Amino acid sequence: MLKVEHVTKRYGKTLANNDISFSVEDGQIAILLGPNGAGKSTIIKCISGLLRFEGSITLDGFNNKSLEAKRLLGYIPEMPAVYDLLTVAEHLEFIRRAYRMEDDGYDQTLLERFELWDKKDKLGKELSKGMQQKLSLCCALVHKPRVVIFDEPMVGLDPHAIKELKEVFRELKAGGASVLISTHMIDSVEDYWDITHIMMNGEFAATKQNTPEDLQSQSLEELFFSITEGKVGE
Repeated sequence: MLKVEHVTKRYGKTLANNDISFSVEDGQIAILLGPNGAGKSTIIKCISGLLRFEGSITLDGFNNKSLEAKRLLGYIPEMPAVYDLLTVAEHLEFIRRAYRMEDDGYDQTLLERFELWDKKDKLGKELSKGMQQKLSLCCALVHKPRVVIFDEPMVGLDPHAIKELKEVFRELKAGGASVLISTHMIDSVEDYWDITHIMMNGEFAATKQNTPEDLQSQSLEELFFSITEGKVGE
């Protein structure tokens, strides 16, 4: 379970996140929707321990900057960051060793799934942007995290990788993981979300549950445009 309580983040005089509170339960997929600059990536980086903030963030009850929490977390950043001089296979071995995990064959399973197995001996600097994104996904998943955070995960992916990633979302949910996906691409998340938070100006402007009652009142797209543009999207 991921729990965010009264998180505020400032960059100098700029208020990027203003008193944000929410949780992602075990076996739940939560979505952060919002236009560019709404504060989505900032709260993601706070959760991942990359930024200082006011408030509290816990993973299964552990402070997000503790070793216990970091063992539970998988984080896929918006921009993939790979090591230029490590091969694809060495990236996953490096992550596995950092988590003191034995080689159970999951490295190969992930690489085959995202069509990287035949690239296992290529260096990070030799990969295209899309391949780097797929490698970033594999690195975040190889230690089988219980809380997984995706920041614009589908940008740069080919159709096969998008299909596989959507299946990964469903598998994580079925396995009881807490999944948080930050995006501004509404159609990319419409099939599997449980709860959506719409952000504007560093705050949650609306929250929508994936229930028949909630969806009958207003579609997710309609709610998004009514919040972000002050009108129902055409």
